[in-house]
Amino acid sequence: MTDQTITVSVPFAIRKRGRRKLVITPDGMTTSQAPRTRIDSALLKALARGFRWRKLLETGDFATIEEIADSENINPSYVSQVLRMTLLAPEIVEAILAGTQPAGLTRAKVMKPFPLTWIDQKGSS
Repeated sequence: MTDQTITVSVPFAIRKRGRRKLVITPDGMTTSQAPRTRIDSALLKALARGFRWRKLLETGDFATIEEIADSENINPSYVSQVLRMTLLAPEIVEAILAGTQPAGLTRAKVMKPFPLTWIDQKGSS
Protein backbone atom coordinates (compact mmCIF):
# COMPACT_ATOMS: atom_id res chain seq x y z
CA MET A 1 0.00 0.00 0.00
CA THR A 2 1.36 3.43 -0.88
CA ASP A 3 1.13 6.51 1.30
CA GLN A 4 -1.40 8.90 -0.12
CA THR A 5 -2.24 12.40 0.93
CA ILE A 6 -5.78 13.60 0.62
CA THR A 7 -6.47 17.31 0.64
CA VAL A 8 -9.90 18.49 1.64
CA SER A 9 -10.89 22.03 0.80
CA VAL A 10 -13.73 23.68 2.67
CA PRO A 11 -14.57 27.11 1.32
CA PHE A 12 -15.57 29.54 4.06
CA ALA A 13 -14.50 32.90 5.40
CA ILE A 14 -14.25 34.26 8.92
CA ARG A 15 -15.22 37.86 9.53
CA LYS A 16 -15.02 39.80 12.77
CA ARG A 17 -18.12 41.73 13.82
CA GLY A 18 -17.25 43.57 17.00
CA ARG A 19 -16.25 40.92 19.52
CA ARG A 20 -17.92 38.14 17.58
CA LYS A 21 -16.61 36.05 14.74
CA LEU A 22 -18.87 35.06 11.87
CA VAL A 23 -18.31 32.09 9.63
CA ILE A 24 -19.49 32.83 6.10
CA THR A 25 -20.33 29.71 4.12
CA PRO A 26 -20.10 29.42 0.31
CA ASP A 27 -23.81 30.10 -0.13
CA GLY A 28 -23.43 33.42 1.71
CA MET A 29 -25.09 32.25 4.91
CA THR A 30 -23.50 33.39 8.15
CA THR A 31 -23.26 31.52 11.40
CA SER A 32 -22.04 33.07 14.57
CA GLN A 33 -19.71 31.46 17.03
CA ALA A 34 -21.43 30.01 20.08
CA PRO A 35 -21.43 32.48 22.97
CA ARG A 36 -18.70 31.83 25.52
CA THR A 37 -19.65 30.96 29.03
CA ARG A 38 -18.38 33.17 31.84
CA ILE A 39 -18.60 31.29 35.10
CA ASP A 40 -18.47 33.91 37.84
CA SER A 41 -17.31 31.81 40.78
CA ALA A 42 -18.12 34.49 43.39
CA LEU A 43 -21.67 34.86 42.04
CA LEU A 44 -22.12 31.09 41.78
CA LYS A 45 -20.83 30.50 45.31
CA ALA A 46 -23.13 33.16 46.77
CA LEU A 47 -26.12 31.70 44.92
CA ALA A 48 -25.33 28.21 46.23
CA ARG A 49 -24.97 29.55 49.78
CA GLY A 50 -28.29 31.34 49.51
CA PHE A 51 -30.15 28.21 48.47
CA ARG A 52 -28.40 26.14 51.13
CA TRP A 53 -29.28 28.67 53.85
CA ARG A 54 -32.89 28.88 52.63
CA LYS A 55 -33.16 25.11 52.90
CA LEU A 56 -31.75 25.22 56.44
CA LEU A 57 -34.44 27.75 57.37
CA GLU A 58 -37.22 25.79 55.64
CA THR A 59 -36.26 22.48 57.29
CA GLY A 60 -36.07 24.09 60.72
CA ASP A 61 -32.36 23.43 61.23
CA PHE A 62 -32.10 27.15 61.94
CA ALA A 63 -34.95 29.40 63.04
CA THR A 64 -33.46 32.80 62.17
CA ILE A 65 -30.95 34.53 59.95
CA GLU A 66 -29.02 35.43 63.10
CA GLU A 67 -28.58 31.74 63.95
CA ILE A 68 -27.17 31.05 60.49
CA ALA A 69 -24.84 34.04 60.79
CA ASP A 70 -23.61 32.85 64.18
CA SER A 71 -22.98 29.32 62.91
CA GLU A 72 -21.09 30.63 59.84
CA ASN A 73 -19.33 33.35 61.87
CA ILE A 74 -20.49 36.09 59.47
CA ASN A 75 -22.65 39.20 59.57
CA PRO A 76 -26.45 38.69 59.56
CA SER A 77 -26.87 41.43 56.95
CA TYR A 78 -24.66 39.44 54.56
CA VAL A 79 -26.81 36.35 55.14
CA SER A 80 -29.90 38.43 54.34
CA GLN A 81 -28.40 39.74 51.12
CA VAL A 82 -27.34 36.28 49.98
CA LEU A 83 -30.72 34.78 50.89
CA ARG A 84 -32.41 37.42 48.72
CA MET A 85 -30.65 35.84 45.71
CA THR A 86 -33.02 32.87 46.05
CA LEU A 87 -35.78 35.24 44.85
CA LEU A 88 -34.14 35.67 41.44
CA ALA A 89 -36.15 34.59 38.40
CA PRO A 90 -35.50 30.96 37.43
CA GLU A 91 -34.15 32.07 34.04
CA ILE A 92 -31.56 34.26 35.76
CA VAL A 93 -30.54 31.46 38.14
CA GLU A 94 -30.17 29.08 35.19
CA ALA A 95 -28.06 31.63 33.31
CA ILE A 96 -25.77 32.04 36.33
CA LEU A 97 -25.38 28.28 36.63
CA ALA A 98 -24.63 27.97 32.90
CA GLY A 99 -22.28 30.96 32.89
CA THR A 100 -24.40 32.78 30.32
CA GLN A 101 -25.60 35.61 32.55
CA PRO A 102 -25.29 39.17 31.18
CA ALA A 103 -21.80 40.65 31.62
CA GLY A 104 -23.10 43.30 34.04
CA LEU A 105 -24.71 40.76 36.35
CA THR A 106 -22.21 40.40 39.16
CA ARG A 107 -22.37 39.34 42.79
CA ALA A 108 -22.15 42.98 43.84
CA LYS A 109 -25.16 43.85 41.67
CA VAL A 110 -27.41 41.04 42.93
CA MET A 111 -26.47 41.77 46.53
CA LYS A 112 -28.22 45.12 46.16
CA PRO A 113 -32.01 45.32 46.27
CA PHE A 114 -33.64 44.22 43.02
CA PRO A 115 -37.27 43.98 41.82
CA LEU A 116 -39.21 41.12 43.37
CA THR A 117 -41.26 40.31 40.27
CA TRP A 118 -39.49 38.08 37.79
CA ILE A 119 -40.65 40.13 34.81
CA ASP A 120 -39.14 43.28 36.29
CA GLN A 121 -35.91 41.43 37.12
CA LYS A 122 -35.40 40.49 33.47
CA GLY A 123 -35.47 44.15 32.52
CA SER A 124 -32.96 45.18 35.19
CA SER A 125 -30.40 42.36 34.80
